[in-house]
Amino acid sequence: MNYRTIAQETLHIEAQTLLNAAKHIDDVFDKAVDVILKCKGKLVITGVGKSGLIGAKMAATFASTGTPSFFLHPTEALHGDLGMIGNADVVIAISYSGESEELSSILPHIKRFGTPLIGMTRDKSSTLGKYSDMIIEIIVEKEACPINTAPTSSTTLTLALGDALAVCLMKARNFAKSDFASFHPGGALGKKLFIKVSNLMQSKNLPIIKKDTKVKEAILKISEGRLGTVLITDDNNKLIALMSDGDVRRALLSKTFSLEDEALKYATQNPMTCEDENILASDALVLIEEKKIQLLVVTDKEKNIKGVLHIHTLIEKGIS
Repeated sequence: MNYRTIAQETLHIEAQTLLNAAKHIDDVFDKAVDVILKCKGKLVITGVGKSGLIGAKMAATFASTGTPSFFLHPTEALHGDLGMIGNADVVIAISYSGESEELSSILPHIKRFGTPLIGMTRDKSSTLGKYSDMIIEIIVEKEACPINTAPTSSTTLTLALGDALAVCLMKARNFAKSDFASFHPGGALGKKLFIKVSNLMQSKNLPIIKKDTKVKEAILKISEGRLGTVLITDDNNKLIALMSDGDVRRALLSKTFSLEDEALKYATQNPMTCEDENILASDALVLIEEKKIQLLVVTDKEKNIKGVLHIHTLIEKGIS
């Protein structure tokens, strides 16, 4: 049995389902986005079984991208949690068949509250379809499973449509990376989106020398600074160059090299700097990698040194 071929066929079927659905996006989708956007309360997602699992993921996506949202299981709703839905909320109910018994049981109560109901189903004439104020259709020609029964293409499409709603809402709200960071302060994602250069840069005991400093003195400063580099300033304390241990090694190859030479002679002049210490550390890492440098000097616009950020610091802190 060729499992690779089966896997490829599965992906092709589900991908084609998404492409077909893209052609059927209509003004109902626009109305759904507008209803959620104008919601003064929360977006409540509900569904049973596989639809419930998809709904839970959708609620998490909405909540993390600026739309207050939570998942409500229909069975729990019937036993008291229905009170979590208010008339200022909006409900998205998911059922591919539209006839889930548990979900159907709470639909009359949702309508009794006057809560806008967006249905996600394949059948407009189903119970869910009849109770819904608007329907986002789940149009699937074929499930990816070999007996065309297990929810595969249908759940993939439902999840993708939920993502599409979330993205529309993000754009409508001008939801930015900084907003996303405020919802994800922890873990690797939080580090990438929340930690700034100012949080990681070294600003004390910097290895700084004057432009007329000799090479032999610069080498001592490199060793003391533990950054593999010294910062060279002019008479007004403005950054003008960097000298790394690599520059020293290359200088040794010169027949005219002398430890009595000025370090500036072998330094990298007008080095790459960062004038905004409030940029994200992840963005600084991109700059460091693009320029193939190890040390980024943070200055103000007049080239006064404020601090340095070493690539090793970024790696140690888990910035990627």
